[in-house]
Amino acid sequence: MPDRVRGMTEPSSESAERDPESVSRFVEHFAAQLVEAGMPRMPSRVFGALLASDAGTLTSAELGEQLKISPAAVSGAVRYLAQVHLVSREREPGSRRERYRVHSDQWYEALTNREAIIKRWEEALREGVASLGADTPAGRRLGETLDFFEFVEKEVVEVMERWRVYRDEKYGR
Repeated sequence: MPDRVRGMTEPSSESAERDPESVSRFVEHFAAQLVEAGMPRMPSRVFGALLASDAGTLTSAELGEQLKISPAAVSGAVRYLAQVHLVSREREPGSRRERYRVHSDQWYEALTNREAIIKRWEEALREGVASLGADTPAGRRLGETLDFFEFVEKEVVEVMERWRVYRDEKYGR
């Protein structure tokens, strides 16, 4: 019987044995896609490892062992991922050790939390339009950018509502 990948297949009736090399290839490939989209490399790798974990949780030691990275690299990656709301930290009961969890709705949470950032950008753009003058070339450019963010914000709200309905129908939530 092949060895289980630490943290990859927690015991359950649905767990299956996995080839560690296949899991590693997925994690690295998915991480490369995230890096290409602008996420830093180490957080991308940690996020990929957490996604590939059946339970969606791993300790720092498990992440370090699986990804062959230092505790400091794990810590920095998790700090970044927590700031962008892609993972959460959980204390193991009766222990000082933390587990890091990726949730099934991480993309929803990440997008929802971006709304606050977009609102701050919109406010800054409104101030810029007022300061530069709406009829100047720079003011018009800022105004168009503001319109874009307002449009995106409205569309994201509608898409997220459709996602909730779809998710509830498909996954019974």
